[in-house]
Amino acid sequence: MLISLHIQNYALINELHIEFNDGFSIITGETGAGKSILLGALSMILGQRADTNVLQDKAKKCIVEGTFDVSSYRLKDFFLENELDYDDQTIVRREINESGKSRAFINDTPVNLQKVKELGKSLVDIHSQHQSLVVGNNIFQLSVLDSLAGNSSLQDEYTKAFNDYREALEKYETLTREARQAKSDLDYYQFQLKQMNEARLVSGEQEELEEELRILANAEEIKSTLNRSNEILSGEEASLINNLKDIAGGLAKIESFLPSLAGISERLESSVIELKDISDEVAALQEKVEFDPGRAELVSERLDTIYSLQQKHQVSSVEHLIEIRNGLEQKVNDIDSAEIRTEEAGKYLNKCSEQLAGLSEKLSVARMSVTGKLEEWMIDQLRQLGMPNAVFKVVHRVLDDFTPYGKDRVNFLFSANLKTEPMELSKVASGGEISRVMLSLKSLIARSVSLPTIIFDEIDAGVSGEIADKMGRILKNMSENIQLVNITHLPQIAAKGDYHYLVYKTDGEDATQTRVRLLSEEEREVETARMLSGEGLTEAAMVNARELLKRN
Repeated sequence: MLISLHIQNYALINELHIEFNDGFSIITGETGAGKSILLGALSMILGQRADTNVLQDKAKKCIVEGTFDVSSYRLKDFFLENELDYDDQTIVRREINESGKSRAFINDTPVNLQKVKELGKSLVDIHSQHQSLVVGNNIFQLSVLDSLAGNSSLQDEYTKAFNDYREALEKYETLTREARQAKSDLDYYQFQLKQMNEARLVSGEQEELEEELRILANAEEIKSTLNRSNEILSGEEASLINNLKDIAGGLAKIESFLPSLAGISERLESSVIELKDISDEVAALQEKVEFDPGRAELVSERLDTIYSLQQKHQVSSVEHLIEIRNGLEQKVNDIDSAEIRTEEAGKYLNKCSEQLAGLSEKLSVARMSVTGKLEEWMIDQLRQLGMPNAVFKVVHRVLDDFTPYGKDRVNFLFSANLKTEPMELSKVASGGEISRVMLSLKSLIARSVSLPTIIFDEIDAGVSGEIADKMGRILKNMSENIQLVNITHLPQIAAKGDYHYLVYKTDGEDATQTRVRLLSEEEREVETARMLSGEGLTEAAMVNARELLKRN
């Protein structure tokens, strides 16, 4: 239950603290006093979005904090799963700073808005006037049947299975589409792969072949130059090496006369050794280089093959071509195995579909098992609420496809008058009739499942007099099992509350403020009399108010 609500710097509220009690609480106030502001602030700690427009003072942050007794809500698993500190008295806080940035806390631990929203569903159910329109919504109607049938666990199981089914279906459709496209590309990939494999590409081959072709193309010039160089270095006649040997020998003879020649002689001997090595290498290269037109043609053809593939695939190296060849190989293999993977995905999809079909059948059976109970309850309640000729029927049909809620579609049919064929509720019911239908539905759900705190925002709209009195009794009965807060303009309902809060405005020096206070017995009499007589408070209205409060 909601224990307290603290609001700071929100809309027309500077600072406000309200203590709530178990049972049936009434909130009244003149139109525009700020009742909707209270609901707006409460909605913030239930996960609704907000912006800087809620700030009364744009230079300060807004704070809304609610304290809840969650001891009977079985929420320990939620706190454990989200790594939150559990306390029987849980505090939920929202802060909106001057720039509009929002922060949320559960028991002083920062959380994202989705977590607040998830927790909020277990804490408070706010039923505003426009929400009466959802009574004609198929999803809401299914949720009513699920509540009566106790389908919470089954619906969770179905939701998980439905998500698995959707993922399996998406994967199967994707694989089928890709396999169909890939199959049409298979011949093209195989042709390209065949070209690559026939080329027998080797990493580093291109550079070696290009060097070899340059040598073969210039073999005659290379061989001639090497031959002439070798002849100069070590030929039989006047070779450079022999001449240097002669010079070294001559210098050695006069070394004894000129000792400084010793270093020069050593250097000449080193030069002779080096030149001899050079001469040997040149001779070896000369032997290797041969003019071979046939080999040149083969190398040229091989390079042409490589260049052609490079140009075709727009790359500049054999290594890139090898990467492309490997990719083509993988594509062909993938296409070859795509049929197998698609077949496996199809089998898994069928398995998911069968599981989902079984769960949807269980949901259908459970839902249909309570339709009679729902129809009987609604007719009885609506008759008590001034519609003696009301007819309420649940029409069910099975859909061809799965939905997130099963394969069921239900329609609530309604008629308020004799000999009038019942039709879809949203098409034939007036505002007051829809309010009574919604109250009847909520009262039945409250008996069937453990609901959180319920706040009704003028669910009595469109009714008055005796019907209002009967609606008040239903609300009073509901409050025996749950904490119920009702915002109303009807004295017949207000008088039935265990507690009565008045929302009112005061004008200060700087701004108008919305305030709330819990009324004493005497103040309740005055407020109830005002609701009976309007602005002109009369003694007769006071007498009627006392009688109304005493009777209730």
